[in-house]
Amino acid sequence: MTSMTIWGTGTPRSFRPIWVAEELGIEYEHRAIGPRTGETQTPEYQRLNRKQKIPFLQDGEIKISESVAICRYLREKYSNGSIYQPDSPVALAKEDEWCCYIYGELDETSLYVMRRHGDLGGIYGDCPEAVASSRGYAEKHFGVIAELLATREYLMADHFSVPDILLMSCLDWAVAYEVALPQGLLDYHARLSQRPAYLSAMQINYPDLFGG
Repeated sequence: MTSMTIWGTGTPRSFRPIWVAEELGIEYEHRAIGPRTGETQTPEYQRLNRKQKIPFLQDGEIKISESVAICRYLREKYSNGSIYQPDSPVALAKEDEWCCYIYGELDETSLYVMRRHGDLGGIYGDCPEAVASSRGYAEKHFGVIAELLATREYLMADHFSVPDILLMSCLDWAVAYEVALPQGLLDYHARLSQRPAYLSAMQINYPDLFGG
């Protein structure tokens, strides 16, 4: 019986650790609880995670929240060579740079703002101006990343890494929101979306898209 559980489903953030686990071939239990369904407010879940957020990882006695932290923990503890591990202070700093940039500028500052004041406007308040502004901001930074990817296969040069997983989750999100993306990023997305672990993680995290 596996001692690892990954909690969370149906969001770009919950997708990330599932993809990492699939890439690494980890045996785990998936608990498909969603946001704003009441499932994160149950006494059972609050005992595990006082933040009441997904995704969440329980690995034996280890408990970790936040998608980036979970991804990097899994990569460090269960590496099988499929996801690049930084091997120098410079490489680690560059990975940190990408993770912070993608999460800060694409996820939190633009795509989630579009969701918060668009899809979730009934909760947080409709604000078409914020959605439009965030769309433009996302397109600007996707353009920056496209320029950098024009000369490399992955964000960490020749190595598939955690930042690629973060970027791909944001690209899926952007495609769903019809954000204008440079052709280079569309090509990158098409290529990485053929990875078997990506495909299996998509089926696990978004079962409704696959008739689940």
